Amino acid sequence: MSGNFKMMAKTLYGFEPILAKELRNLGAGNVEEGVRNVTFEGDMGFMYKANLCLRTALKVFKPIKTFRVFNEKDLYRNIYELDWPSIFDIGKTFAIDSIANTPVFDNTMFISLKTKDAIVDKFRDIMQDRPNVKTQDPDIRINIHIYKNICTVSLDSSGSSLHQRGYRISTNIAPINEVLAAGLLLQSGWDGQTDFFDPMCGSGTFLIEATMIACNIPANINRESYAFMNWKDYDADLHDKIVDASLKKVREFHHKIIGYDKAPSAVRKTQENVDHANLTEYISVNRKDFFREDKPTEGKLHMVFNPPYGERLPIEMEIFYGKIGDTLKQVYAGTEAWLITSNMEALKHVGLKPSRKIKTFNGKLEARLVKYEIYEGSKKAKKQKID
Repeated sequence: MSGNFKMMAKTLYGFEPILAKELRNLGAGNVEEGVRNVTFEGDMGFMYKANLCLRTALKVFKPIKTFRVFNEKDLYRNIYELDWPSIFDIGKTFAIDSIANTPVFDNTMFISLKTKDAIVDKFRDIMQDRPNVKTQDPDIRINIHIYKNICTVSLDSSGSSLHQRGYRISTNIAPINEVLAAGLLLQSGWDGQTDFFDPMCGSGTFLIEATMIACNIPANINRESYAFMNWKDYDADLHDKIVDASLKKVREFHHKIIGYDKAPSAVRKTQENVDHANLTEYISVNRKDFFREDKPTEGKLHMVFNPPYGERLPIEMEIFYGKIGDTLKQVYAGTEAWLITSNMEALKHVGLKPSRKIKTFNGKLEARLVKYEIYEGSKKAKKQKID
């Protein structure tokens, strides 16, 4: 395909295989997993589609130059040589994000400063004027990555992180990142073929992300802007065509998505977010206590939830996690239950043996996504029935 170029999508720890699979399913070429990133190839339309549709990407970068750097003069000269006025208008604000693992420079602030100087000088020399730097919410974001003596200059096509989907208008004390939620759901094998339940739904992120996966709704359909919209080569008609084509792939969902929370404020915030995401017809939210209620549906149930860890929400961990295990055993036959926690000690009190443990991170906290299979009858009886 003509017009293809290399791109790089940034993701969270452990999500590289999921993101790579997403990219292949979308039609990306030369997909290669890195560390917290995946590189791929596509054209401008694919870049728009990647930002719109990827569930586990935080950013999509377009590299525009790679060079060797041994001192600040190398950095300045190579940045200056780029034709910046052809990339963005002088009236746009810009910011530099620098990441470095190199003996050449002591700190990233200096790298950002020299990059800014080179860009500003280029504009001045050609246009006798300069664009302004804006560190918060700039129109243009430029990424500088230096590893040893190799510097890569990239345009950040996303702008603000892609976890900012645009549907969440209300949050609780400890909301889960939307990209993390989507990745955990995909790691759990959620595919929309059964009923789904989050018994401690907080502000509803798992519910909304689960619905969007089940219906194949583009992850960022509620988002209003991306940084690439401020580039000179932005093609609004092409972007509209990409959005329309993606929406035509939305599918119907014939099961239930149910959320409980015992806090009235959480139920209210979840409902506000569900309404804002235009998913009211799919999601049912109720003020109920997981420990006091019956299983909300008959038959197979896929459960994913984010119980308190004791980090920001103080609870008696041993008792709380013990009640989770008891409730699952006594009430939730026929359920595949997944939970994420950073409290490894608390997990010991669930009283059930997890069939899977996946290492992940919730922010800076190392966590585990664990799976409990609650069988109809005993596990032994199930095996005998299969045999």
